[in-house]
Amino acid sequence: MPQLPLLEAAAVDSQVEVRPTWRGWIHAGTFPVAIVAGIALIVLAEGTPAKWAAAVFMVTSLLLFGNSAVYHRFDWGPRTKSILKRIDHANILLLIAGTYTPIATLALAPSQGALLLVLVWSGAFVGILFRVFWINAPRWLYVALYLLLGWAAVMYLGDLLRASVTMMVLVVVGGLLYTGGAIVYALKRPNPWPGHFGFHEIFHVCTVLAFLCHWTACMLISVSPLSPSLGLPG
Repeated sequence: MPQLPLLEAAAVDSQVEVRPTWRGWIHAGTFPVAIVAGIALIVLAEGTPAKWAAAVFMVTSLLLFGNSAVYHRFDWGPRTKSILKRIDHANILLLIAGTYTPIATLALAPSQGALLLVLVWSGAFVGILFRVFWINAPRWLYVALYLLLGWAAVMYLGDLLRASVTMMVLVVVGGLLYTGGAIVYALKRPNPWPGHFGFHEIFHVCTVLAFLCHWTACMLISVSPLSPSLGLPG
């Protein structure tokens, strides 16, 4: 666990950026949890499609939490930091697409699920190219991109509700947590405890809570596969 320093005035006076004490620790602690949760999801998922979809969700979540912890926790040279930042932002898009993979595969009719997967994965790859080649893009612009891609499922809101109300509630709550975190990140406020636990840490907490909501939703439909045409367990 991090130790809270008593004084950072010298660093502030010299205008050296001070990494908040908790920066990176939230995702570092979530990484092993995501490993266990991902393995459980794959093992308990019924059927090959469900297991593959769960594996995609697991891999994208581990990429995000693992790289984020490494990127935010340590001091890096300019070149390495730039590379890790690009990977960090790309992983947000990958996790959005990875989260949609079990939902589209298991909770929608095949044609609907395929279309949603094409949209979110295509959007993710376009977004990754955008973030890699324009790393200094305005914050509001790439946050808007994350939100647009993250809420792509609204086109099938009725179908997902018919498939499972509980699953859809969890998906929406998770989406709202991601959205709230993204807004905090974009505005850089609230910033409750500068130097220790700031706006970025709130953003990371929101991502973890959203991940847990979406993992639970994926577990529900992976363990008891749904019949999209009837909205009942298959």
